[in-house]
Amino acid sequence: MAESNHYSVLVDEYISEFAPDVQVRLQALRQIIREAAPNAEEKISYKMPTYAQHGNLVHFAAYQHHIGFYPAPSGVLAFKEELSKYKGAKGSVQFPLDQPLPEDLIRRIVAFRVKENVEKALEKKQKK
Repeated sequence: MAESNHYSVLVDEYISEFAPDVQVRLQALRQIIREAAPNAEEKISYKMPTYAQHGNLVHFAAYQHHIGFYPAPSGVLAFKEELSKYKGAKGSVQFPLDQPLPEDLIRRIVAFRVKENVEKALEKKQKK
């Protein structure tokens, strides 16, 4: 548990590096992820907040004009239609800072990634 608290402090430090209005958005995103993946470990990976449960679920990072959200290629593909209004790439989405976060969509993407990772872990376990 102490290790988990250590990472939470690191995520707090990461968020504190940004302007107050961006911090509010990052904390909101963090809360959405924690609610959608309550058993996920919060850590810093690739120099950004990361949530893992049977492997990485999602990452996020703040930039000058957007928040980058990284739900892996499968998370982007599964919600391709809904994400089409945002810039993105194979495993990433850009949520502009001048628009509200699509909270429900983020919640569903995180839940999808949790389900996907749990199912992969079960399959792996059954093969042993």
